[in-house]
Amino acid sequence: MPGSRASVFGEAEDFQAALSADGVAGMLFTSHGQFRARLTQVTLDRLRLAAVEEAQSRIGFVAVPAGMVLVSFPIDGGPSPVWSGIETRTSEMIIFGPGERLHARTVGPCHWGTIQVPDQQLADYGRALAGTWFVVPPAARWHPPRAAVGQLRDLHRAAIRMAEARAAALTDLQAAHGLEQQLIHALLECLPAGSADEESPTARRHRAILARFEDLLQAEPLAQISEFCAALGISERMLRECCNKHLGMGPSRYRDLRRMQQVHRALRSMDPPAASVLAVASRYGIRALGRFAASYRARYGEFPSTTLRRRDGVTELTLDRRRVKLQ
Repeated sequence: MPGSRASVFGEAEDFQAALSADGVAGMLFTSHGQFRARLTQVTLDRLRLAAVEEAQSRIGFVAVPAGMVLVSFPIDGGPSPVWSGIETRTSEMIIFGPGERLHARTVGPCHWGTIQVPDQQLADYGRALAGTWFVVPPAARWHPPRAAVGQLRDLHRAAIRMAEARAAALTDLQAAHGLEQQLIHALLECLPAGSADEESPTARRHRAILARFEDLLQAEPLAQISEFCAALGISERMLRECCNKHLGMGPSRYRDLRRMQQVHRALRSMDPPAASVLAVASRYGIRALGRFAASYRARYGEFPSTTLRRRDGVTELTLDRRRVKLQ
């Protein structure tokens, strides 16, 4: 059923949860300051559109939903995420095939959009228009014709603005179907043969290494970097090179920041009788509590014990835990 939703966020956890339907499996926020983001999502019969405005730097782990193709592009000439170590210019798009897993990071404020389309539908339309099989590569940066990408952005922008102005504007089935057909046609015009830089075998292997690294971090939170490398069958140098390119930092720093965020979220959500800073920190592999407390204070502006006392529902901080629907 076609529909739309426009939201602004003051909490990173709420923003991450809202993006989970688009394949975002996790986010590590790497900058300081009050969180803020804006997200508009449009659901048509088969397509899903999104427009995102972010202020804070972060690293997202994305798993493209099965049977879907993910298309991303900058909006309004501003910066967009670095997808799998690949930067995109204003005139470019990046596309990932069904089930592909990757990291996307931002450095400061950015404004970007996505379109998710069923791979089979894209193939069928491509065959109908071009008379040949249309195959989406696992990952590629596309250089579409200027007029074609301009039309696609105009259609995407019109749908987003309609959703932000009137939440019920896209519930008319006939209008939504017409918009969807135009979007698919415009997207295919952006994907002519020979206009893509496909991911190299080496880049694909590195992306797969980092996806498995993410799995290991989730499954074995107490393991050391050397143990991760042994499980991955690679050297520490190789893991460091992959992390620096795709995550913008080394594996140890990524692991440590990830642990700190997990502790922060756990402390905010637990009742004092059921938890202590030491118990929570130990659960996520934190051993040097004094050094951790100093780093924690530098990032969140308070000691871990203060966060525990200011858990949700206790202080005025809960006023920021909201999602505001825009009419």
